Amino acid sequence: MRTTLALCLLLGWGQSSLGLSLDQYPLAARFIERMAARYRFDPTGLRSLFAEAQIKPTILEVMDRPAETKPWHQYRKIFLTERRIQEGVRFSQRYRGLLQKAKKIYGVDPEIIVAVLGVETLYGANTGSFRVLDALSTLAFAYPRRAEFFSRELEQFLLLAREEQLDPRRPQGSYAGAMGWPQFMPSSFRRYATDFDGDGQRDLWQNPADVIGSVANYLAQSGWQSRQPVAVPLPQQALKFANTELTPKFTVAELKRQGLPLAAYPDELAANVLKLDGENRPEIWLGFHNFYVITRYNRSLLYAMAVYQLAEAIQSQLQEVQHAQKN
Repeated sequence: MRTTLALCLLLGWGQSSLGLSLDQYPLAARFIERMAARYRFDPTGLRSLFAEAQIKPTILEVMDRPAETKPWHQYRKIFLTERRIQEGVRFSQRYRGLLQKAKKIYGVDPEIIVAVLGVETLYGANTGSFRVLDALSTLAFAYPRRAEFFSRELEQFLLLAREEQLDPRRPQGSYAGAMGWPQFMPSSFRRYATDFDGDGQRDLWQNPADVIGSVANYLAQSGWQSRQPVAVPLPQQALKFANTELTPKFTVAELKRQGLPLAAYPDELAANVLKLDGENRPEIWLGFHNFYVITRYNRSLLYAMAVYQLAEAIQSQLQEVQHAQKN
């Protein structure tokens, strides 16, 4: 990445960047040929579109320093803030009807849906400042390490734009091309986004109904199990069972036989023992199947734990508010 960024600066792109040159990026030229042959896109129209796309050196730089490289005790402080909790409470109260509807249809707990949106974009406040076209073009054509993945996402974005009748020059998103309040990549948008209010559009930028329904649909299709636990802290003695796998590898029965205090949980539940870098010593957690499902949204142990703990904090605050109102 450093070499790529240095080359960008040498060519004079700097922070402003220039339009994408097909002569300079043979991958872009081949991409256009493939889209024309496979999906019947007009090659002249695509060449015109990519002439307006910009390679963004700032994206190349930030791709190699994601927040997930931080230790847990630092990562947690980013998302478990009083502001994020209180705004999550307000979001839950404002959209209570939609969240309950999503729970009824998809079986996903409202606080989990809210926490995903809180971690992703602070409930729609920070949805990204890059054009999706620029972000995906930069990563598909100027970031060799993951060019194949982002080329597929660029393909999905153009198909999405055609299906939804969007001008591909307009949508804004993250530096990685994730879109809307839930930060769906184009492939996820096409697969999981839902028209939850039946208005004929799937709008993840401005329509809370579609946003809530789409997050619930994503988690449900990823295997969310209604009324099942997500995670529970374990004593330090469980450290010897900790591993780095996201997929559950134990049953509760197996861990009980090893002396772990899990009497409250059914023997057949699948789970995994997880280690997080606490400030003074490791934190040991048991992540159940639903914890794994959250990692299907973002393949990160830290991300899933932040979502779970934010959801717990929001739910606790909601219960306090409800109790105060009753009294």
